[in-house]
Amino acid sequence: MTLDKNKSETVLDAIDSKYQALHQKTETHLEGLLWSKPMTYWDYIQTDALLSLQTQRTTLPDEMVFIMYHQVNELIFKMILWEMRQISYSENITTAFFTERLQRISRYFEMLTTSFQIMENGMEVEQYMKFRNTLTPASGFQSAQYRLIEFCSTDLINLIDYRFRASIDRSTSYEYAFEHLYWQAAGKDYTTGKKSFLLEEFERKYKPVFLSHMQEYNTINIWQKFQQLPLEDQKNKALIDAMRHLDHTVNITWVMQHLNVAIKYIDNSGIGDGAATGGSDWKKYMHPKYQRRIFFPELWSAEELSNWGESEKM
Repeated sequence: MTLDKNKSETVLDAIDSKYQALHQKTETHLEGLLWSKPMTYWDYIQTDALLSLQTQRTTLPDEMVFIMYHQVNELIFKMILWEMRQISYSENITTAFFTERLQRISRYFEMLTTSFQIMENGMEVEQYMKFRNTLTPASGFQSAQYRLIEFCSTDLINLIDYRFRASIDRSTSYEYAFEHLYWQAAGKDYTTGKKSFLLEEFERKYKPVFLSHMQEYNTINIWQKFQQLPLEDQKNKALIDAMRHLDHTVNITWVMQHLNVAIKYIDNSGIGDGAATGGSDWKKYMHPKYQRRIFFPELWSAEELSNWGESEKM
């Protein structure tokens, strides 16, 4: 193939400008290309490393389905956080960009919702009820990325346990707010202050990360970015629809699908005592009508708010 000298010179000039701006020698980087290996799919995707991360604790085949499914969930959560960061750190954000990124996030959660069929119909109940005992006290509750998604989405007040919201405002310390997040109730006795082993281990691993994230996104979460738009942009129908759709998808549709799969295996199997591996009151913890997780309550009518999750059946 004959090289286009003019095009080559243009590209080389651009490369030279790039490395000059970095105070690097262009010749050194170009010489490095002589010794670099061609890129392959498996090197780029890190296929071998990715496929080596599945380690069963039992001999039951369906445990591998369970492990890989949850690893896929965590990868999707990472994609969601990637999109959220683009919204939060975008300067002079347009309604078109805002809407498009929200739609991406909703599609990720919609994929997670429909993918629950893999869990619902892709494992033998008997196998699941055997290998789940080896997971105790681990729980899906301990997905740190999902908590980060919540912090990126809305103001902290909307993640506070309803019983304590009156005692919290934007001047409240992050530490105090953290101790009263809605999911604390899944592993904390508020009368004694005692936390379950599930919650203690979760906080031991991630509490500093959570507190840092709460502070980082305090003024740049999705709701705050929406409020920072010009008033005319805040009336954009496509953007409002995208906000509402995301809210409903994350806090009702996806949650209910998760809950119904849990009910099939834990409650309706006739095997075991119906308790969660982490020991939480999982039905009340998960059902939207109890926890009333709503990211953007200002975008819903009073009637919609009062009926949040009420029509969803377990």
